[in-house]
Amino acid sequence: MTDAPIRLLLADDHPVVRAGLRAVLETEPGLDVVAEAATAEAAVARAAEGGIDVVLMDLQFGAGMNGAEATAAITSRPGGPRVLVVTTYDTDADTLPAIEAGATGYVLKDAPPEDLAAAVRTSAAGRTTLAPTVADRLMNRLRTPDTALTRRETEVLVLVAEGLSNRAVAQRLHLTEGTVKSHLARIYTKLGVDSRTSAVANATGLGLIRR
Repeated sequence: MTDAPIRLLLADDHPVVRAGLRAVLETEPGLDVVAEAATAEAAVARAAEGGIDVVLMDLQFGAGMNGAEATAAITSRPGGPRVLVVTTYDTDADTLPAIEAGATGYVLKDAPPEDLAAAVRTSAAGRTTLAPTVADRLMNRLRTPDTALTRRETEVLVLVAEGLSNRAVAQRLHLTEGTVKSHLARIYTKLGVDSRTSAVANATGLGLIRR
């Protein structure tokens, strides 16, 4: 008796990417692409229907729900499928929300086909698999917790990098302007800078945020 195939849902807003993933994965024994979704909302809905073991989830879908939000919605359901994030982004601003949302693994789109297939099988088994750059960054956060930016600090700095004022950042994140200033003060201390411009430049260079 053979083992049942691992049933996959490909969630990505680019048809070419979905086609590429399908072409790679369907050559692997024991993997079966049974559905695709072009939006995060569609991925959540299809996952809820059942018959999926692993969702390969992109993080950016343009308008609407993002990949981390979809991951949280999928993994919050009892008995739901595993979620393996497959993306081009490896900054803290991307990885932390996805992992906190319940993603079982996180790999980059430029990973070799055999590594992607192995990550799918690992995720299906409920074990964690992380791209080397992501794993290194998480280990550094654990080793130096006093200098690592929190998720909220990262959110603040991403919006600052977009050119938003303290007031606009406060409105976007539903915080007071004073709280935003406090977050910025801690960010400056952790990054060893004294201005918004330097904080953004330093954080971008360290791979904490992307521009």
